[in-house]
Amino acid sequence: MTPEDVAAQLKQWFTEERLTVKAQQDPRATAHFLVKYPGGKQGHMFAVVIPKGRDLVALSSMTRVDEGQQNEMVAHMGDEESDWAEWIHESRLHLIRSGVDWVIHMGHKEKQKPGPLQAFNVSLPIWFDGLSKHEFMNSLRRLWLAKLGLIHEIKYSYGPGVGKPGPVDDWAKQKSQSGGQPMGMNEANAPEVEFDEKMSFGSGFDPSEWA
Repeated sequence: MTPEDVAAQLKQWFTEERLTVKAQQDPRATAHFLVKYPGGKQGHMFAVVIPKGRDLVALSSMTRVDEGQQNEMVAHMGDEESDWAEWIHESRLHLIRSGVDWVIHMGHKEKQKPGPLQAFNVSLPIWFDGLSKHEFMNSLRRLWLAKLGLIHEIKYSYGPGVGKPGPVDDWAKQKSQSGGQPMGMNEANAPEVEFDEKMSFGSGFDPSEWA
């Protein structure tokens, strides 16, 4: 299958599954879609990208932690440093056990990154020779469940938050170095979706990270 064939096939599956989709302009990709999964108000936003020069479809989703929850984490770090270290360790283990690729963004303190947890990204590749509707939809579901598990753990441990996305030091640093938006992020591909966990969701992902 050519990348163009894959893009056409993805569009057909989006229609069949009644997913909300928005095509994005991306010079690095044959096709770049923002997909809401699952349908309805509880849906999260996922980037589905066919990068140029690659024979794969890249799926990813970014979660930004609520400002109130970040403040609770900072208090926890100050009161019980060992408990905080154990909590973040268990969070990493959850992401590892989920079987998806992941990156976490921690708060900076000079050159150290002690926390709080400010954002995390989950992603999966599907190579063309293994692409099927079953594999594609199952990959979306795996990413959604991996996100949901950590989101609910954050909410259980640090409350519902204040309904306002907290800062992400890594993005602020990238923005200051580049003089613009953080790498992989812009207004077109970083939408926010409101739902009852009071978190915002966007997509920020570089498919070239896969060797």
